[in-house]
Amino acid sequence: MSALNKISTYLLGLAATFLFLLLIKTFNVSYPLNLMITNTTKSTELAVVGEGKVEATPDTIYVDLGISVSNVITAEEAQKKIDEVNNKIIAALKNLGVDKKDIKTSNYNITPAYSYLPNTENKISGYNGNATLNVKLKDTKLATSVIAKATEAGANQIQGTRFVVDAPEKYREEARNKAIENAKQQAAKLSKELGITLGKVVNIVESGANQPYPIYEKAMMGGAPRADAGPILEPGTQTVSSTVTLYFEKK
Repeated sequence: MSALNKISTYLLGLAATFLFLLLIKTFNVSYPLNLMITNTTKSTELAVVGEGKVEATPDTIYVDLGISVSNVITAEEAQKKIDEVNNKIIAALKNLGVDKKDIKTSNYNITPAYSYLPNTENKISGYNGNATLNVKLKDTKLATSVIAKATEAGANQIQGTRFVVDAPEKYREEARNKAIENAKQQAAKLSKELGITLGKVVNIVESGANQPYPIYEKAMMGGAPRADAGPILEPGTQTVSSTVTLYFEKK
């Protein structure tokens, strides 16, 4: 290669480098200086999960009582029949000592029933109606008498019972305390096995704290029982649980 060609090649290289640098400066183009970044951050905390459970006996029961009438000639007659039974049931409940605020009418309706005949216009053949009373009882033993007296008063549907823990907060707190103690025990065991020293708890996160689920039971009965008769309803127990994560400082 002649000296002239060498000089031309060198000048072209300089021009290309200058142009590249000019583009970076003009358009503020960035490019990576390091292709590999190593994370040298060391963990200073140890997270430990603890679980706690408490068995709670339900202290409240809900009883759903139903009234149903069908094929009644007029809507007024259907209403009259429902009202008559409804009022008798409410009176019976009050006589048992059930507070008025614990009796709730959750459903009341009257609907027409139609006759369906071939090649004829559908006509109203009668009326159907129903009503539902939800009764809250803080004395669960009273449920048997409520069902017996309600059916005696004319209720023809016992739609179910629900046992609940009326104030689960104290059980949740107890379950949480058990979960914290369980986490501390796990942390002590881990620190011994790993040969590390743990300091104070720097954070706590609770998850999975559950609301105790109602226990549903069916109390269907055929016919009107004696005044002193009724189903035996057992409340059983409900599980209240809590899961906590404790973050311990590592010394």
